[in-house]
Amino acid sequence: AGDLTYEVNGCDYFGELGKRKASTLSLSVLVTIEMFNALNALSEDGSLLVVPPWDNVYLLLAMALSFALHFMILYVPALCPMFDVVPLSKEEWCLVIIYSLPVIFIDEVLKFVGRQLTSRDLRRREQARIDAKKEQ
Repeated sequence: AGDLTYEVNGCDYFGELGKRKASTLSLSVLVTIEMFNALNALSEDGSLLVVPPWDNVYLLLAMALSFALHFMILYVPALCPMFDVVPLSKEEWCLVIIYSLPVIFIDEVLKFVGRQLTSRDLRRREQARIDAKKEQ
């Protein structure tokens, strides 16, 4: 795929191959983040540890199909020029995963905070209902 090396001139990255590599990395991160977001959407407030992904087989199939199509445009030589992408190495895929994974952790934190706020609100409402009964 013509790996880039910058030992001589770091500005080589801004050549044609560097731009295509950056665009491909960006597209791959975007695709991966969206697939992780689909996993996050399994439950509005339930953790992925409680609502496992295999509970929705159709979602997993859709994700597999999406990744298969993405791999096709990256690794089928006739499709690369059409989409102006270049194949990624294993190391670059590791970077894609590293930059995409935080979306899962961020959403898990947001779900946790939401559960805490909801449970506090429910306790407050229940106490108000009990207090109202006592006053009657």
